[in-house]
Amino acid sequence: MTKIFVPISSLKYKPTKQMKTVLKTIFVTGTAGAGKSLLSSKLYDYYTQNGAFAAVLNLDPGVENLPYTCDIDVRDYVDIVSVMKQYDLGPNGALVMANDLIASKIDDIRSEVERVNPDYLLVDTPGQIELFAYRTSGKFIVENLTSEEKTGIFLFDGSLITTPINFVSIALLATSIRLRLNLPTINTITKTDVIGPKIKDIIQWSSNLRSLENAIAQEADGETYTLTTNILRGLNLSGFAQGLIPVSNVTGEGLVNLEGALSRILNLGEEVED
Repeated sequence: MTKIFVPISSLKYKPTKQMKTVLKTIFVTGTAGAGKSLLSSKLYDYYTQNGAFAAVLNLDPGVENLPYTCDIDVRDYVDIVSVMKQYDLGPNGALVMANDLIASKIDDIRSEVERVNPDYLLVDTPGQIELFAYRTSGKFIVENLTSEEKTGIFLFDGSLITTPINFVSIALLATSIRLRLNLPTINTITKTDVIGPKIKDIIQWSSNLRSLENAIAQEADGETYTLTTNILRGLNLSGFAQGLIPVSNVTGEGLVNLEGALSRILNLGEEVED
């Protein structure tokens, strides 16, 4: 029988401290292609350059290339090709199986995190957000990664939300993910450098309900308008209507604002020092 677990990769270790680090965990979520891995890499660089010790946990068993060096990598536990062969599954079925197998190794993953002992643990979640958020294994991982403080970032793919109806659709998904994972969540717009002046409209939609309703009225009518505005009002009542934080993974613009928002949740407002 083909084994599906492979040896743990080498780790980067933090210099010994007299006191145990207070671990803060940041789960990076969003739709496929929104830039989760790249933002994880940028946040890692930001924290490192400002004197904090950060580590990255890759939770995607199917990813081939990453823009960062993993400190903890689930691919060291689950080989997606072996899963496909052993269980006679296609790529999607194998990813579902692999995510459940990862949850079964949570004790080993947690031990790795404790050995690395970072100040900030950046968790790069799978590209297929539904595999992580809506299956029992995803929430189990969130709840069982031992950490004093936890928060989430949801990435709004800028290239997907240039129309008001798409914006509301992704906002509904973001709210659903927040509900499912039960994490305080910061909403971020990525790819701001490729959507040009449209970013101004998106920022206004995110902070002004009337402006977004007017934009929807210009794009849709009838049943589509009614459905979209009803969803929008429900999101607003749940506290969604707040400004999004624009971030460019290319230029790094907006990372300071994002880190400030993270600090308000994780550090009671005390930001990482420059």
